[in-house]
Amino acid sequence: MCAFLESYGIETCAYASAGEFLHSNQDHPKGCVLLDIHMPGMTGLELLETLQARQSKIPVIAITGRSDSSLKERAARAGAVTLLEKPVAGEKLLELLALALARAV
Repeated sequence: MCAFLESYGIETCAYASAGEFLHSNQDHPKGCVLLDIHMPGMTGLELLETLQARQSKIPVIAITGRSDSSLKERAARAGAVTLLEKPVAGEKLLELLALALARAV
């Protein structure tokens, strides 16, 4: 994913886990979080809910291989810009990422 985005000139920063992202001391004033819903440890939904509780303004695009209407609803309530289903079309991801980054400005 990082290589794909970087091939379009989009700077990326990867984290091994949601916890690592939360514990990074980096400010994220301009950016977008791209996360998988099903991650080991803290899930993507738990990360979304944590960011929401912290009143984070960083936009989040969630990705999943297993979606249903309740998951989409929960991700939206937790503040996700959208929930994409795998496989994700590159053009669609770039379009949604541009919209999310425009929100972050």
